[in-house]
Amino acid sequence: MCGIVGYIGNRQAAPLLLEGLSRLEYRGYDSAGICVANGELHVEKAKGRLQNLAEKTQNGALLPGTLGIGHTRWATHGQPNDVNSHPHLSENGKVAIVHNGIIENYLELREYLEAKGIRFTSETDSEVVAQLLEVCMQETGTVMDALYMVLHRISGAYALGIISADEPDVMYAARKDAPLLIGFGAGENFIASDVTALVRHTRDVVYLEDGEVAAVSRGGVQIYNAMGQPIEKEHHHIDWEISAAEKGGYEHFMLKEIMEEPEALRRAISPRIREGRVVFDGMQMDLSGYARIMIIACGSSYHVGMVGKYNIEKLCRIPVEVILASEFRYCDPIIDEKTLAVVISQSGETLDTMAALREAKRRGAKILSIVNVVGSSIARESDEVIYTYAGPEIAVATTKAYSTQMAVLDLLAIHLAGLRGTIDEAQYRSFVDAAARIPEQVSEILNDRDRIQYYASLYFNHDSVFFIGRNLDYALGLEGSLKLKEISYIHSEAYASGELKHGTISLIEPGTLVVALGTYTPLFEKAMSNVIEVKARGANVLALTTASNCAEMEKRVDAILSIPDTELPLLPLLGVVPLQLFAYYVALQRGCDIDKPRNLAKSVTVE
Repeated sequence: MCGIVGYIGNRQAAPLLLEGLSRLEYRGYDSAGICVANGELHVEKAKGRLQNLAEKTQNGALLPGTLGIGHTRWATHGQPNDVNSHPHLSENGKVAIVHNGIIENYLELREYLEAKGIRFTSETDSEVVAQLLEVCMQETGTVMDALYMVLHRISGAYALGIISADEPDVMYAARKDAPLLIGFGAGENFIASDVTALVRHTRDVVYLEDGEVAAVSRGGVQIYNAMGQPIEKEHHHIDWEISAAEKGGYEHFMLKEIMEEPEALRRAISPRIREGRVVFDGMQMDLSGYARIMIIACGSSYHVGMVGKYNIEKLCRIPVEVILASEFRYCDPIIDEKTLAVVISQSGETLDTMAALREAKRRGAKILSIVNVVGSSIARESDEVIYTYAGPEIAVATTKAYSTQMAVLDLLAIHLAGLRGTIDEAQYRSFVDAAARIPEQVSEILNDRDRIQYYASLYFNHDSVFFIGRNLDYALGLEGSLKLKEISYIHSEAYASGELKHGTISLIEPGTLVVALGTYTPLFEKAMSNVIEVKARGANVLALTTASNCAEMEKRVDAILSIPDTELPLLPLLGVVPLQLFAYYVALQRGCDIDKPRNLAKSVTVE
């Protein structure tokens, strides 16, 4: 959840660290700090926005030096303040560290160090790493040897950046269950928790894997495995432009990324349709041989999985279970070699999802992952991976990453149905042709966004909003509700419409806003009945339906949004776009910090 940047080279480090951290703000944080080596280690920290730190250091000018590390912190141990912010110094001031993750045995280590006379200044778990390094260096004399001693003693997840006043020409990095990468430049090198921090300066990166340690100097990088043996790593080239991580004239990243959905969907869909067939290049896995599919994901990716369950079961006639990654490890899941685990993650680094992947693999499942970030941990540990090609997504609330995940899962369902022979050739062709038209249809929806903004201006002041729908519309409502609550802070829930009379309808009172989803034509009349039920209790109803059902729905509701007609399995791909825009414009009316909603982070890398 936090952000790490490190630099060693011939330029002044502090301005580069601040710039890199600014590109990691989207991940979520409540304080920031940098440390620069210049004979001694000089640390500055500030609670709140990164701008506070920039002002405190005159944009880095007050901390001269060409070696440094920086951090944006999201508080887990200890309240957000200057003391608990990173970097943390050892008691003698010779070692500074930045840390993402959780040190699970920090209390035990803290007691051990305090018994040795070490005095702690913060409430964090991370400070034990700095203090333990100081103690171990007294035994070993070098940072590298001390670092391996520390890594063998700590438990939990970590991405670490380390510098020492005694070794001013090297920066160290280590990772386990938290992302960290090395960036290569000419006479300079970098570390970061996310490539977004580095892409302005280098496109040549190496991703560290669990247990690996790197010694980074101006002239080169040496990476070691968990046993301390030097290893060579594959380099990756970052092929997207820095402009993709900038607002480009839009007021918010979220709106920019919604407007990018047609192109993102084109990248996800077009290369996988050739001569009327769905093709996944390079896939070696025989998808037709599995008796059961488990879709494992968190948050919006879980909602993608819910759509996928309806579509795969209907088209492929194979049982599908969708399970939250955070619950997967603790429910003793029934898995064997006939189980295909489809793991979905935007970042490819989500800790709960990563742990669930490993548990599924341990129990014998084959892993097919759907991720956006090439070379991410989940991608590397999967048997097969399908990339979404969404490009960088900066806003915390996912939009184009969600849509491209769904597009890939829809194509997978069509492909699998073709392999299993559970749909005929005419149906297959119709689905493929409809999928190819999706980007153009999304563009049509975006061209009508003024209508959505108008309805947001009517309904932004509600305290509670309920989304109702059946089948695919229920799965769609889950995501629509999440978008609204996470950026506008309005209480919002999604319910299967058939459950209204099983308790939910007691929450409907005069003036309650209900978003009624009626895009799924086979159950349209049922959806109409549910609209009548909530209207009878005084609800205001904003409906979403297809162009062909719009006239009929309009007779019963207060306001209506429509999407173009398409094949049934693809309806949520279109339906989610107006719901994303509605959430955005409601949050805009309420004056919320849309790209950085409170208490949330882009990539959840702690449990």
